[in-house]
Amino acid sequence: MVGHHRLVPRIKTPDAILPIRLVALDIDGTLVSDDLNIGPDTRAAIRAARRSGVVVSLVTGRMVSSAMRFARELELDSPVIGYQGALIRAMPAEGSDRLGRLLVHTPMPAEVAREIVVWARRRGLDPHLNHLERFIVRADDPRADDYGAFMGSDPELADDLVRSIDHPITKILAAGEPPLPTELAPLAREWFAGSAAVTLSHPRFLEFTAPGVSKGRAIRWLARRLRIPLGAVLAMGDQWNDIEMLAEVGHGTAMPTAPAEVLAVARYIAPPVADEGVARMIEALVLAPPDEARTAAARFAEEAAAYPGPTGEAATAAEAGVLS
Repeated sequence: MVGHHRLVPRIKTPDAILPIRLVALDIDGTLVSDDLNIGPDTRAAIRAARRSGVVVSLVTGRMVSSAMRFARELELDSPVIGYQGALIRAMPAEGSDRLGRLLVHTPMPAEVAREIVVWARRRGLDPHLNHLERFIVRADDPRADDYGAFMGSDPELADDLVRSIDHPITKILAAGEPPLPTELAPLAREWFAGSAAVTLSHPRFLEFTAPGVSKGRAIRWLARRLRIPLGAVLAMGDQWNDIEMLAEVGHGTAMPTAPAEVLAVARYIAPPVADEGVARMIEALVLAPPDEARTAAARFAEEAAAYPGPTGEAATAAEAGVLS
């Protein structure tokens, strides 16, 4: 049984099952680093896993349209999970420029979204809106161009964010300088308990979605759809928004830079992105012969149990009591 913090549901982590049949990957900080490039070993390992019949899916806090470039580069054909699971789309047909068919959409009510924007601003955060594939920022946001470069498309500009909310909203991202978002996370969870789910995708980003939304719920949905037991799922992530996903599966794997609370729920700790940790885990647990995969799984579990924990920004956030 994995217990996170007092406002995150307790999750019974399943026993690990081999062979692994589904690989679920976070993008930023897991699949790619700040340069947003997928390493050649990672591309090769994912390609080999898919050839062997293993399903590979991206599970991200990004909007689905922003994640599609990575899914296309990897030639994936499984659903893409965005906004922590608030939006899930099927992969479009090969060669198509259209977005995939909408499979799941769980937005929050407009009145809750308006309250969140006001709440975040009063506490020094800068909220942005996401609805389906729309990204909306205040018209005078000095970082609008930076956001557009990161997402691969220009954001919409609104003179008044609160007044612009006249329908349900998929996600709100409230940006701020660390450690403010991590310090406000427990307060936000208490304030919006029952009306919004609250998580952090980065020490700078406090995020709000509809109640019940999480990557954990999304991976349960995907595993049921594919008729794959959760114990036979390898999931990899590096931030607080990955906690539920890592705890829900048999082979939950955290990146070594992850906050302490994320490391605590993971069965394994991967090598860093710079060493193509995704490739190394797939090679050892998915592509290796069964006996070698079992030996590697046992070794990784022992190493994770002895892992000393994060340093730097992640450790500072953990000490601030983000999920404690």
